[in-house]
Amino acid sequence: MTASEASMSAAVADTTSAERILLRKDDAGVAWLTLNRPAQRNALSIALMTALQAEVEAIAADKSVKAVVIAGAGPAFCAGHDLREIRASPGRQHYERIFEQCSRLMLSLARLPKPVIARVHGVATAAGCQLVATCDLAVAAADARFATPGVNIGLFCSTPMVALTRAVGRKAAMEMLLTGDLLDARRARDLGLVNRVVPADRLDEEVVALARQIAGKSPLALAIGKEAFYRQAELGLAEAYAYASEVMTRNMLARDAEEGVDAFLEKRSPSWEGR
Repeated sequence: MTASEASMSAAVADTTSAERILLRKDDAGVAWLTLNRPAQRNALSIALMTALQAEVEAIAADKSVKAVVIAGAGPAFCAGHDLREIRASPGRQHYERIFEQCSRLMLSLARLPKPVIARVHGVATAAGCQLVATCDLAVAAADARFATPGVNIGLFCSTPMVALTRAVGRKAAMEMLLTGDLLDARRARDLGLVNRVVPADRLDEEVVALARQIAGKSPLALAIGKEAFYRQAELGLAEAYAYASEVMTRNMLARDAEEGVDAFLEKRSPSWEGR
């Protein structure tokens, strides 16, 4: 067996191993989904993406979950696609399967009726950077690094580009895509790729506080607001206002909105019903 064949054999074996997502739920209604391939820097193999997809679909139907955190085990958040797996079976059908699975996963996260927060440490590169850009919010450790480096290996980061161009300005996104350079966490924050940058030893504390703050809001309002946020962004100005006005009207007719307004006027804490 040649070195190349051995490498491909190892890649195939790896995709059939016990890859999984670690799921943890806390008493505040926050679900933590941890990518669990630390030795591979949490590279997005087909098996890992499939496992994450299944967890996202389950959470969508779980009324006890109000917010989601995506994290990475080991030294990195996510180093992108598993290049060994990609090269293990070269051919159109194999490549299509990988990128279609990734696109399906990113769409599921965007459509999940619950806010998703990326907890970023180490590196978030290529599809890992795409995952950060897809999440609704992101909190990064000060030593985190971000890049779309496909261009360095002859592979333009076209699918990561979709999420990236919706998270940062066009020229900033194009510079990342054309150079493949690593950005530090503060530069990523300045560009809008992440919301907050904190010392590494405070990362969990900051993520927990943010997730719990959001989880304390009306789940109905969160679901309505997340869907409306992304839909209006794709519309023209007049169409966006017409759509948003209809959303506000529907929201005002909901029991949670009545309770929230009454609680505010009566200077008490609201009791959400999720309807």
